[in-house]
Amino acid sequence: MTPYSNRPDRSAALHKARARATATPDDPSWPLRLAEDLRDIRADWKTSAEVCADAAWTARSAGRSVLGLLSAEDVLATGRDPIITRTLAHLYLSALRFDFRCPTLQRLAEHLAQTARQPLDCYTRALYAFALLGQSRPEGLTVMDEVLTEAEEHPKTLHVLLHGLWLGQNLHQGAERLLALSSRPTLATGTDPIVLFRVAGALRQLGRYDEGLSAIDRAIDCLPPGDISVHADLVRERSLICAARDLHQHWSPSHTSSGVPS
Repeated sequence: MTPYSNRPDRSAALHKARARATATPDDPSWPLRLAEDLRDIRADWKTSAEVCADAAWTARSAGRSVLGLLSAEDVLATGRDPIITRTLAHLYLSALRFDFRCPTLQRLAEHLAQTARQPLDCYTRALYAFALLGQSRPEGLTVMDEVLTEAEEHPKTLHVLLHGLWLGQNLHQGAERLLALSSRPTLATGTDPIVLFRVAGALRQLGRYDEGLSAIDRAIDCLPPGDISVHADLVRERSLICAARDLHQHWSPSHTSSGVPS
């Protein structure tokens, strides 16, 4: 018998699951319905991560965060099918990530690791790394490196790690690590505005202001039309780079205190 994961109709079933998850954000039953859909097609962790991250973001954008539909107790409940358990964890932890609730995400991921019947999947561990990195916890770098050995070029996982490096403020060589991660083939397309946005922030931290401006200008140019919320973040980063460059030039040894070249 052909495994369901290899059947021709799997793609159609996955497309249907995606559509149902994002079509009715006001329906409080959609997270569990999505979990059941992914169970029925025996989705692996990569597929689950891709669907759940997008669904959690869409729900948040619609003002119906997963955090208002599920609870930590739902995520930690035992006795469920492993795929359902993993899906609910992916949804809830992704929602915590989008809200920058790093301490809560950390605690929940650690609880999951203690109670799970099997090791946590790669994406869940990436979210755990994000929580640590976002708090500038040095052990987050260790978890990140462990995840990278398994993640290969999985886009959602790499984006979670890139996000954590961007959010952390006091990580050892955090900016350099972010630039190294952004150079991996999946991220180094030169057309992803979010990657370019995070690269621009790292370049600003390193004092490479002209390169940072170039990166953020490319990011703005690559944004889809009408993306208001992300556009505001990019414009804010551009202002930070310009302010940092102007301040650096003002206090540069090649200038007097009045700002006039000596």
